[in-house]
Amino acid sequence: MIHVMPKHSSFPTNLLRTTLHRYFSQTLITLPSYSSSSHKPHPSSEIFKSGTQMGSYKLGDLSFYSLIESHASSLDFRSLEEVLHQMKRERRVFLEKNFIVMFKAYGKAHLPEKAVDLFHRMWGEFQCKQTVKSFNSVLNVIVQEGLFNRALEFYNHVVASKSLNIHPNALTFNLVIKAMCRLGLVDKAIEVFREIPLRNCAPDNYTYSTLMHGLCKEERIDEAVSLLDEMQVEGTFPNLVAFNVLISALCKKGDLGRAAKLVDNMFLKGCVPNEVTYNALVHGLCLKGKLEKAVSLLNQMVSNKCVPNDVTFGTLINGFVMQGRASDGTRVLVSLEARGHRGNEYVYSSLISGLCKEGKFNQAMELWKEMVGKGCGPNTIVYSALIDGLCREGKLDEARGFLSEMKNKGYLPNSFTYSSLMRGYFEAGDSHKAILVWKEMANNNCIHNEVCYSILINGLCKDGKFMEALMVWKQMLSRGIKLDVVAYSSMIHGFCNANLVEQGLKLFNQMLCQGPVVQPDVITYNILLNAFCIQKSIFRAIDILNIMLDQGCDPDFITCDIFLKTLRENMNPPQDGREFLDELVVRLVKRQRTIGASKIIEVMMHKFLLPKASTWAMVVQQVCKPKNVRKAISECWSRLSC
Repeated sequence: MIHVMPKHSSFPTNLLRTTLHRYFSQTLITLPSYSSSSHKPHPSSEIFKSGTQMGSYKLGDLSFYSLIESHASSLDFRSLEEVLHQMKRERRVFLEKNFIVMFKAYGKAHLPEKAVDLFHRMWGEFQCKQTVKSFNSVLNVIVQEGLFNRALEFYNHVVASKSLNIHPNALTFNLVIKAMCRLGLVDKAIEVFREIPLRNCAPDNYTYSTLMHGLCKEERIDEAVSLLDEMQVEGTFPNLVAFNVLISALCKKGDLGRAAKLVDNMFLKGCVPNEVTYNALVHGLCLKGKLEKAVSLLNQMVSNKCVPNDVTFGTLINGFVMQGRASDGTRVLVSLEARGHRGNEYVYSSLISGLCKEGKFNQAMELWKEMVGKGCGPNTIVYSALIDGLCREGKLDEARGFLSEMKNKGYLPNSFTYSSLMRGYFEAGDSHKAILVWKEMANNNCIHNEVCYSILINGLCKDGKFMEALMVWKQMLSRGIKLDVVAYSSMIHGFCNANLVEQGLKLFNQMLCQGPVVQPDVITYNILLNAFCIQKSIFRAIDILNIMLDQGCDPDFITCDIFLKTLRENMNPPQDGREFLDELVVRLVKRQRTIGASKIIEVMMHKFLLPKASTWAMVVQQVCKPKNVRKAISECWSRLSC
């Protein structure tokens, strides 16, 4: 303890200064030296230790607290333990706030169990009573580490402990709700949420936002939106985070109308949209193909002094690529760079991949050179996009060259890189080299995912190696790898080519039972339709066509050709197929599938099989509905631009 001299003391001031100076000089001289390889305690702790041993200085509690903060900030846990034990020996007073400092340090060092252990030692070893503050601090460390099950386990243990007698507060419930939502236990999170008022607490913006986010992840958006109304009724005004959670979810779902209403609501509540809001809206517009509106929104964003970030630009450019307008995406990049922004590797990879898929390989190579020239070093993603493009162009030797360059520069090829090369070799008719790439993947510890398996099965089936494909299929099943549409369709095709149509039909029925995850596409249906028509089983083919329509899959040009050929060659008397296609158009229009109906009419026009006047009237009436006019015009323009 430091004693303060009486106000009117006659003790000479200079003598006091001299004595203190002499004491600290001696203490510093007698400090032991440490080598750089040994553990170095904090210098200040050594000074205090020396003074205490000499008996000339008694260390105060505040000095210990300062040491705890210092060691915790440097994550020196060994020294922290030494300080705690010294305080314990000297019967010092432990404060909860010092333990909270240490809990945060354990969190920073990703040592949540150390924090839990120290929490349980607080009372028994250091005589410091735990309260909800220290409890929340440890709970937060566990949640931040992503150990959500462990967080709930710790919460239940502490709350159930009568000896601890800790009552959760609003922050505790927020952390518990977050953990439950991350684990997908949204209904349990709602139960906890409803208990909050019963515990004399009130949910805050964070509580509502966390629960909304959990509901949106489970696609329970209506419930999340109703929570927004509820929080306002309860007197909690939603903040920017709450609005952004809902706007983002609605935009991903494609419900731009409700998202726009929420933006209006934001303004009414005094919340100004930020880059997260705009990014969500741009993403939603791009998903809907409303690219011009997305560009307009970007300009509005700039005019509102909200700076677009890499996510904004990447989303917009990727939107153009997804719509088959990679060249327009390139123009957007040029415009952005003119304003001082730089494209990153994700933007370049999206554009290069898009240009290659559109058959504009020369533009893709120019963009590659431009990217390298601007100092944006290619990474695994960009290399993979270019290799995929070269494989699509059939330039497999060049693709191999870039793969070698990629490895030499330290970028590891991924499953997409190898699968592109495999597909390229199969399409070139060189199945041997494709299988060598498969083996190369295994040698380089690159995991064979469902895409790689699908490409291998598809390639083997097309190459007439059905038994080998069947072996790969069984291996895929034994390893629990998810089966995708390509794998199923390839095996169905293999069975049909081997004249085992019934086996292929069994796989098709399996697909139908998978739910929305793996549903047959038009290619799958065409494989079965063709197989039954070859067998002259026209009625079974029509059954498959009915399933196709019921499942929401529209026929394409190949579907029409399969039936036209069968009606012409296998019917007695032969039919030109006009009535069949006309009926198909009517059925699609009645289901409001105008695009599918338009494709069938296009086939009929090419084949000089004019639809009936009544069918024309139905199609025109459907297309010319106000909400469909703009969509129809967009379709026409996109076809003309091709």
